Amino acid sequence: MGWVRWVVVALALAEAGWMTFDGARAFAVGDYVTPGSGPYAGQLGPWTRVVSAVGINPRSTLMKSIFLGYGAAWIAVVLGYVFKTSWAWTAMLLAAAGSLWFLPVGTLFSAIQIVLLLISRKAA
Repeated sequence: MGWVRWVVVALALAEAGWMTFDGARAFAVGDYVTPGSGPYAGQLGPWTRVVSAVGINPRSTLMKSIFLGYGAAWIAVVLGYVFKTSWAWTAMLLAAAGSLWFLPVGTLFSAIQIVLLLISRKAA
C-alpha cells in the first residue's frame, strides 16, 4: 500500500476510532470525554455548535448513537479500502466529507483525506 493510502487509513482510523470510542463511552458512563480541569472543564468541542444548529442536542441519545454508528460504519469502510473493494474509495470519500462537521480535528483530518483521495484517484 502506497504512502497516500496509509495516511488516508491512519487519519480515518484515528477519526472513526475516536468517534466509536467516545460514542460507546458516552452510552456507558453517560457523557463524552471532556477536559477534567482548566477553562474548558466539562465542555464539549466546537462541533456541538454545528449539531445544535441543526436541532440535535449534543449530549442526547441520538447524538451518542450517531457517534457510535458513524464511527463503526467508517471503520468497516476503512477495512474495505485496505482490501481494495470496488466501493471503498467512494465510501471513504463520503465518510470523510460526512464528518467535516466534527470540528476542529475531525474537520482537518477529513479535509486531508478528501484531498489525498482525490489526488490518488487522479494518479490512478
